[in-house]
Amino acid sequence: MLQPTFPPRDELQRPAFSLADIAVLLGTLALLYTFARIGTDMLVSFRPPDIIPGISLDPANLPYYAARSTLRMFVALLWSLTFTLTYGYLAAHSRHAEVILVPLLDILQSIPVLGFLSVTVNGFIALFPGSLLGLEFACIFAIFTGQAWNMTFSFYHSLKTLPRELDEAATLYRLPLWQRFTRLEVPTAMVGLIWNAMMSFGGGWFFIAASESISVLNQHYTLPGLGSYVAAAIAARDLRALGLALLTIGAVIVLIDQLFWKPLVAWADKFKIEQSSASEAPESWLLNMFRAAQLPQLIGEFLAPAGEALDKFLSRLALPLKTPSNTWVSSPWFDRFFNALLVFLTVGLLAGGIRFVVNEVGVGEVAYAALLGLATFGRVALLLGLGTLFWTPIGVAIGFNPRLARLAQPIAQFLASFPANFLFPFATIFFVRTGISLDWGSILLMSLGAQWYILFNTIAGAMSVPTDLREMAANLGLRGWRLWRDLIIPGIFPAWVTGGITASGGAWNASIVSEMVTWGNLTLTANGLGAYVALATAHADWPRIALGVGMMSLYVVGANRLFWRRLYTLAETKYRLT
Repeated sequence: MLQPTFPPRDELQRPAFSLADIAVLLGTLALLYTFARIGTDMLVSFRPPDIIPGISLDPANLPYYAARSTLRMFVALLWSLTFTLTYGYLAAHSRHAEVILVPLLDILQSIPVLGFLSVTVNGFIALFPGSLLGLEFACIFAIFTGQAWNMTFSFYHSLKTLPRELDEAATLYRLPLWQRFTRLEVPTAMVGLIWNAMMSFGGGWFFIAASESISVLNQHYTLPGLGSYVAAAIAARDLRALGLALLTIGAVIVLIDQLFWKPLVAWADKFKIEQSSASEAPESWLLNMFRAAQLPQLIGEFLAPAGEALDKFLSRLALPLKTPSNTWVSSPWFDRFFNALLVFLTVGLLAGGIRFVVNEVGVGEVAYAALLGLATFGRVALLLGLGTLFWTPIGVAIGFNPRLARLAQPIAQFLASFPANFLFPFATIFFVRTGISLDWGSILLMSLGAQWYILFNTIAGAMSVPTDLREMAANLGLRGWRLWRDLIIPGIFPAWVTGGITASGGAWNASIVSEMVTWGNLTLTANGLGAYVALATAHADWPRIALGVGMMSLYVVGANRLFWRRLYTLAETKYRLT
């Protein structure tokens, strides 16, 4: 006898097209229209030395400027994510590539944004002749250099500290490299990667003013955006325009947090490695709306066959590993290539450095730059020590308490994303009126941009500590220092190392704008390598720009080799889930 069939109960109760679907559809159309409208303005005709219209301080232009800057930030974030997954994967999976790629990442992290701009602008303009897109891409690339390194360090370190049992299980089941990457490595790194991407995105705002003002071919070009608006307000000493710009960027940060970062954090909670569920999972009203809507599910079902076909194709191309990924040894020709490349780079750098010192600047100037570097190094070390003592307990509290995380995440995201250098004019006035030397005041200015790396990585590390371990610690009655010694410090240590190394690099980079601040015609200068590079850049003194950037790279790479790399090794061998 035939039995009648009925649709599932949720289909009987849920309308085919709900208010959630209408909201998703309208929001998507509005986003596509905004992207098309703003993107079209990036393709207008431009040939140096054409003049780009100047920045108007009329507040009516602020929404348009905010949209232009936000689009650049998200394009840079997409570039950063692509770079992170590629570079971090290669560095983590090849010991010989790691010898070159990780120190190179240290160097790239230490090069100021202004250094990248001065080298790449002409290339981007030549790549897109007759179009403003060349200047736009130069600006986006500069923002990319303020975002990518933190994310790459996080992903690289997540791959180096994969839980051994999961890594061995993937090898035992002979997962192809593509499936290992998509099923194990990226999901395991997801929580830390999202929090570091959030921090990197905020770091991009820090350099938006320098990125939107570009000098090339003896001409100065200013692209429309919030950063260039603030730069124009500072030059005009217009406190009203500056205040309106700060309010605008605050509103933009809040919107991005609610519409982008908070849904991502709530979605990524499912990737936490634990055997018991958290008492309170992070939530997002936007993610709940997407889950309630039928339209995203229909689109996903429509695209699913194509996704499965692509997954099978890539899985066939990438063969499985015979040993766990953390013991992968590359082929002999691969090893010989990277060994030869390492020798070539070392000899080339030494020869070039000696010739540069003898012919361009002299030994005395090198000694002077090294002495200035010691002053900046002292500021960076003090910043890291104070930042660790202050922000680590706060980050642990936020990461362990989902209810507190829901309240604190928007605040932390706002503070980290808010470009601290926009506040430098007010700090300059404060230092002048109180008589505080910028030699000390620059530490505060540097910390406004660098301390958040420690906080966000600590939060990510605390959120990654499995709930079952925390429950076990509570059942054993661990409190106070014993809890920190036996659970918290080992649990967050790998993430804190990532935060420390990126905060160090961020502080060195921030020294360029923190050791020399301006308000109208008033300029304060500290004794340090950052001010040395800033002054050389202002006078277009290329030999001293190269010397300052090179000396900064030496300090950063030296600290990473002597201190941070040892902590990385400790995190990989002792403080990892096994």
